[in-house]
Amino acid sequence: MANQSIVTEFWEFLKARKRYWLLPIVLVLFLFGALIIFTESSAIAPFIYTLF
Repeated sequence: MANQSIVTEFWEFLKARKRYWLLPIVLVLFLFGALIIFTESSAIAPFIYTLF
């Protein structure tokens, strides 16, 4: 049980508690975080900022 990844543990939590509505929220937060990290120091950043 100590080797369980956080993704597996979160999925088990969702299944046990029937909280499937949390999954889209977490996925959107993860995608926004990845977008911020990948565009922080690239040439794409000015184009991303115009979308918001």
